[in-house]
Amino acid sequence: MKRALVIMVKEPRPGRVKTRLGKDIGVIPATWWFRHQSARLIRRLQDPRWQILLAVAPETAVISKTWPADLPRLPQGNGDLGARMKRMLQSLPGPVCLIGADIPGITRAHIARAFSALGNHDAVFGPADDGGYWLVGAKHPARLPRTLFDNVRWSSEHALADTLQTLPGYRIALTDTLRDVDTAADLPRR
Repeated sequence: MKRALVIMVKEPRPGRVKTRLGKDIGVIPATWWFRHQSARLIRRLQDPRWQILLAVAPETAVISKTWPADLPRLPQGNGDLGARMKRMLQSLPGPVCLIGADIPGITRAHIARAFSALGNHDAVFGPADDGGYWLVGAKHPARLPRTLFDNVRWSSEHALADTLQTLPGYRIALTDTLRDVDTAADLPRR
C-alpha cells in the first residue's frame, strides 16, 4: 500500500491563518509567512516513498490556486482540530502520517523515520517543544478508537499527553521533537 502524507493547510487569508502569530507580528506578515512556509514545506517533502495529499480549509479552498495543482486535496470539514484530524486519518487506508504546515525544520528524513516507526507500532507522534505534536501517524487508521482526540486540550502543553490517553493499549512510537510556529518567539532565527 502506498504511504500517504497528509498536510493540513488553511487557505492563506488575513485573519484566518496563524492568528496568534498575527497578534505578535501583524495579520498580513503572519499570512505571508504561512503562505511561503507552506509552499516551501510542500516542495521540500515531495518524495517517491509517499504520496502527499492536502487537507484544506475552508472547503472552498479545494479549488484554490495557492497550492500545486497536481496534489490531491481533501476538505478538512467541520469540527475541532481533533475531529478534522481523525477524519483525515481515517479517510485513507494507511499507513498515513498527518502534519501541519507550520513546522519550518521538518525534512524528508523526519517523515521517513515516522513511517519507519509504523513498521512495528500502531501509531507514531512527533512531539513539539511546547507539549503538543507536529505529526501523528497510524499504521491502520481504520483500527483507531472512536475516542481518538476526545477531550484533548488543544494549543496547550497537555495536547500530546491528552492524546496518548485516548490510545490505551496501542503500541505508540515517539519520533523527533520539532518546533511548530504559534507565536513570534517560535519563528526561526536567521
